[in-house]
Amino acid sequence: MKQSRKKFSADFKAKVALAAIREEGTIAELAAKFEVHPNQISQWKKTALENMATVFEKGHNGASEASESVITELHAKIGQLTVERDFLSKALKR
Repeated sequence: MKQSRKKFSADFKAKVALAAIREEGTIAELAAKFEVHPNQISQWKKTALENMATVFEKGHNGASEASESVITELHAKIGQLTVERDFLSKALKR
């Protein structure tokens, strides 16, 4: 029987990594608490520590870059839905 992989949100990963950095318990205890493999917690902790400096870089705002791309995608979707709505409303009038 094949098990599917769990997908964790970035918020969850950050929460677990922060708990590991703060040493709120041993890795084994945190793994049991969050139902994650201990190696995964160690990896997330390492990644968090390695990338922490980028948060404080001057002029770096990763959140706004990501939100701009999401906004662009949403505007495109709004345009598509508007065209579809107009087409369907004309078709219903016939």
